[in-house]
Amino acid sequence: MAEKRILLIVGGGIAAYKVLELTRLLRKAAVAVRPILTRAGAEFVTPLSLSALAEDKVYSELFSLTDEAEMGHIELSRSADLVVVAPATADLMAKAANGLASDLASTTLLATDKPVLMAPAMNVRMWEHAATRRNFAALKADGVSFVGPDEGAMACGEYGPGRMAEPAAIFEAIMAALGGTARPLAGKRALVTAGPTVEAIDPVRMLTNRSSGKQGYAIASSLAALGAEVTLVSGPTALAAPAGVTRVDVESAREMLAACEAALPADIAVCVAAVADWRPAEANGRKLKKNAETPEPIALVENPDILAMLSKDARRPRLVVGFAAETHDVEAHAKAKLVRKGCDWIVANDVSIEGTMGGDQNAVALVSAGGIERWERMAKGEVARRLAERIAAELA
Repeated sequence: MAEKRILLIVGGGIAAYKVLELTRLLRKAAVAVRPILTRAGAEFVTPLSLSALAEDKVYSELFSLTDEAEMGHIELSRSADLVVVAPATADLMAKAANGLASDLASTTLLATDKPVLMAPAMNVRMWEHAATRRNFAALKADGVSFVGPDEGAMACGEYGPGRMAEPAAIFEAIMAALGGTARPLAGKRALVTAGPTVEAIDPVRMLTNRSSGKQGYAIASSLAALGAEVTLVSGPTALAAPAGVTRVDVESAREMLAACEAALPADIAVCVAAVADWRPAEANGRKLKKNAETPEPIALVENPDILAMLSKDARRPRLVVGFAAETHDVEAHAKAKLVRKGCDWIVANDVSIEGTMGGDQNAVALVSAGGIERWERMAKGEVARRLAERIAAELA
């Protein structure tokens, strides 16, 4: 990686702040970064901060006498192993799709003969607009690769697809494109469960939980980045399926169990989903109406234990990993769960910590028969990468 170089084009959007972390990750991996900062991008990040992290000059003007004399936009477009556009705004995508060259960024994209990776970021309505969809399809047909966008809340207050992928996900896509990601799990099959399950009370009401699915999706993405063939069995979430992952959508615990059984045999199972422990004994076919009388209690029955069943299945994966989301006595409950479920590892986390359930960070302890390994609080993407690497080492 010390000889690899990327040309990083920073578009104009609030997501541009993520590029600073992306640049830090790339330099930490010894990848050289040469930035092009658009005029709109400079409204969100400064040339000084980008230059300091990239340890290189920031280019921005097409008609700069000095820059053209020293480097020139043609040489700039050819000097990298990969061109990365993040955030790839609707404007930059439109220019690239239609061969426009009105500034340094778009001219460089038109002049380059190197692979291009884009990380789109824009308002949900802009992402879903017919023009953007046409440009997206045209760019893919031209060989441009994409990472994201994700779904979620946006700075504009709307919700949906259009959020730029997290720096960790873009970093993984870059490393894969550069050939710098080892693929120790190539040829291995992995099953990952993620998100909540939903148990119907009636056609309107349900029993569920606060799981966002972020940690499970990040783990599926990290396993795929290491070469595994990943099936992601997901309860309802607002997340886009990670690149290179086969997603199976389910709602109830029984549907999740059936999908997991259908995904066997597998070499790895990572059960991250927050599966509802109970479900109503009977789901009412019509909406239960409120009246003056005290409502009848809802009888509950226990849901199937997916982690335990996978651990005891005749086609048991070589490595079965469970998650324990606890609010107290976290490690004690995790150790007991490890024995009770019959799995190999338990990843325990304290979900009483603000910003864990539904948030972007996590602090976990890896519990096994050999003891407990405590990890510091970090981004869920980093937790996923570290866990994927431990899995790869275990199966080596």
